[in-house]
Amino acid sequence: MVTPDAGGYAREMGVHQLRVVVEAEDYEKAVAFFRDVVGLPVEETYSSDGGAEVTILGAGRATLEIANPAQKDLIDDVEVGRHVAPKIRLAFQVDDTPGMTDRLVGAGAELVAPPTVTPWHSLNSRLEVAAGLHVTLFAEGTDAY
Repeated sequence: MVTPDAGGYAREMGVHQLRVVVEAEDYEKAVAFFRDVVGLPVEETYSSDGGAEVTILGAGRATLEIANPAQKDLIDDVEVGRHVAPKIRLAFQVDDTPGMTDRLVGAGAELVAPPTVTPWHSLNSRLEVAAGLHVTLFAEGTDAY
């Protein structure tokens, strides 16, 4: 099995960026939440005929985490204590899990589980946010808690 360096192998294969595309019924609310509350910068916006709108927000380095059902259930058990996540969950690495959790809850996110130390030595919280998404906030390392 080949273990490529971070991004090098993917770049050789022609992959330069990962985008997660989310349909949001309340587009303005979702954009405002991720832009103004989470703090993701706007990289591009487009408008088209028929009222079509898209905003592309920068989120730093992207990875695609593929988990089998048992791993998804394990993460739910560790972070929340029960099975709650939909098939797609966003995870944002942050500097301050409790602070960012409070910030998102203050802006209307629903707290699903408070910051919790995980077996993989990170401090994770879980929220339900705009566009019906589940979000994990995580800070890694012993300085995270």
